[in-house]
Amino acid sequence: MTAQLHCFGESGHSYKVALMMQLTGYPWQPVFVDFFGGATRGADYRALNEMGEAPVFVEHGLTLTQSGVILLHLAERTGRFLEGDRNEILRWLFWDNHKGSAQFGALRFLMNFLPPDKRPAEVIAWLQGRCRAALKTLEGHLAGRDWLAGDGPSIADLCCCSYLYYPEPFGFDRAEWPHIDAWLARIAALPGWKHPYDLMPGNPADRAAKEDA
Repeated sequence: MTAQLHCFGESGHSYKVALMMQLTGYPWQPVFVDFFGGATRGADYRALNEMGEAPVFVEHGLTLTQSGVILLHLAERTGRFLEGDRNEILRWLFWDNHKGSAQFGALRFLMNFLPPDKRPAEVIAWLQGRCRAALKTLEGHLAGRDWLAGDGPSIADLCCCSYLYYPEPFGFDRAEWPHIDAWLARIAALPGWKHPYDLMPGNPADRAAKEDA
């Protein structure tokens, strides 16, 4: 059975898992989640994932949620992207879910996907400060090293990079962070890499086209 990934293009958490499967040649197919249409709040989706979040990974009767859990499962299944100190890999997975993606994703959503008159200026300013602090941590760790947790790429890298490839502005300019910029370029040079909007269904341009139609 080909694995199914319930996902949508704007979701950086979904991108982590989709990218892992893309890079390892894992057989999978995307199942579009209409997040902006309220799909994750519906009873059917909550039956699939009580947390009402994407991604959801389904294969051979196994259902997994939370991107970090799915990345670990895939790394163990494929024997890929788990090289290095496991504790260090887990440290960066947990950091990302608390300090990285959790904040980058929230800030990007507030600044781009809410109507302009609904964007909370004070919350955005506070989150921008938090995101800059997280980026400073990442930039400093990458100084003098190519990868986050070892001599080669791991799920730590795939986890922490995801939101940093999106084009929507949230205060992150790659030119300002040279070590992060070089690291993102190394990941994008891995055979099979694809941008999130090329890997998963759904993106702001598609939604805009439908609204205009």
